[in-house]
Amino acid sequence: MKRRTFLRTTALAGASAFGAPFARAAGGGKLRTALIGSGWWGKNILKEAMASGRCATVALVDVDANVLEIAADQVEGLSGEKPKCYRDYREMLAKEKPDIVIIATPDHWHALNTIEALRAGAHVFVEKPTGHTVHESRAMLKAAKESGRVVQVGLHRRIGPHHVQGMEFLKSGAVGEVGMVRLFAHSAGSAPETAVANEPVPEGMDWDFWCGPAPLRPFSKKLHPGGWRNTLDFGNGTLGDWGVHWLDQVLWWSGEHYPKRVFCTGGRPVFGAPVLSAEGQTSDAPDHQVATYEFEKFTCVWEHRRFGGNDSEKHRIGAYYYGSRGVLHIGWRDGWTFYPSTKGGKTEHGDSLLQEPDGHNLQLLWADFMAAIDARRPPVASIELAHRASVLPLLGMISWKTGRSLQWDAVSEQIVGDAEANALLSRPYRAPWVYPQI
Repeated sequence: MKRRTFLRTTALAGASAFGAPFARAAGGGKLRTALIGSGWWGKNILKEAMASGRCATVALVDVDANVLEIAADQVEGLSGEKPKCYRDYREMLAKEKPDIVIIATPDHWHALNTIEALRAGAHVFVEKPTGHTVHESRAMLKAAKESGRVVQVGLHRRIGPHHVQGMEFLKSGAVGEVGMVRLFAHSAGSAPETAVANEPVPEGMDWDFWCGPAPLRPFSKKLHPGGWRNTLDFGNGTLGDWGVHWLDQVLWWSGEHYPKRVFCTGGRPVFGAPVLSAEGQTSDAPDHQVATYEFEKFTCVWEHRRFGGNDSEKHRIGAYYYGSRGVLHIGWRDGWTFYPSTKGGKTEHGDSLLQEPDGHNLQLLWADFMAAIDARRPPVASIELAHRASVLPLLGMISWKTGRSLQWDAVSEQIVGDAEANALLSRPYRAPWVYPQI
């Protein structure tokens, strides 16, 4: 019998709060682990959970029956475990009572998934950015504090060895006084963007549930799987997807919580105007953006373009820290390099140390998550740190949408003197979903 026949189709109304102990061990002392969002990236995280030897996979959740069936077979093949399969994450939480929940859904689902999992007594590993909007992220932080559970966010560059080395070099003072930081991520892309035809919803796919609290769009392979990141109903474009990693590094280095002011500009002059019709659709995120973040002691500039990525520049991805003694580049696959400003000065370099084939360090991040649960300490990419990092690209997107500079009050987490911009800190949810309280 196919696994899809076991899919649960009933939905639970409202949240359930369980008076759970700090960790409920499965048979053999393993932690009961569930995955919400069982596609490629979610399975990458789950593989690290299984490889740790500490976790038993008890449940998988996905609104696509085909994805769910494949994931269940792969888990059984790797571990011999036969996880139960669910369409509705709320039913899974109520029935399985997991110790750990991995959340690898699109951004617009992160808040509701995380809050419900915390209320069910689980520790959470959730992908970045924390929320699709600022107030979603704040609600996640609030729920984490109330639950007392550990929340690790997928900011794996916080623990990647060459990122740690580069940051140690930067903090040592070897770069001198840093006055400006430039962050960037460029790719080749194609232009202009051609609309992809809408299609009937595939058999076994609950498209209404996939859209969830976001607007209900026609089904398109432009959105699922993967393309949703550049559709603003579900993601926040390259600034939200890539920018959060590099902006987080700036907060890590500087120790500052927030910038004083944010301004962002950009558009779609190469990709063309977005299309959303009964026949087809394109993405609607900018094909390029430049966002300026004014901090107390330095200026930070983010830029990306999804065209013109022909490797003509020395580094295509990463961060330049411009200091009085030289320039430090911390990148991805090219490691870190210091270029001294003095003639004859010695260039210093550290190779990238990445977990392949994906070039990320999930193994280290998962190990830290387990250690944080054991020690009841904050993990290296805690929800509090990740919330602050996630706010920065979200503010950049609000500035881009309004077309003006934003003054940010770090204490109240409000935009000063701009009611229209403040309204974009949250957004209406599609019924019957209810926006989380902060």
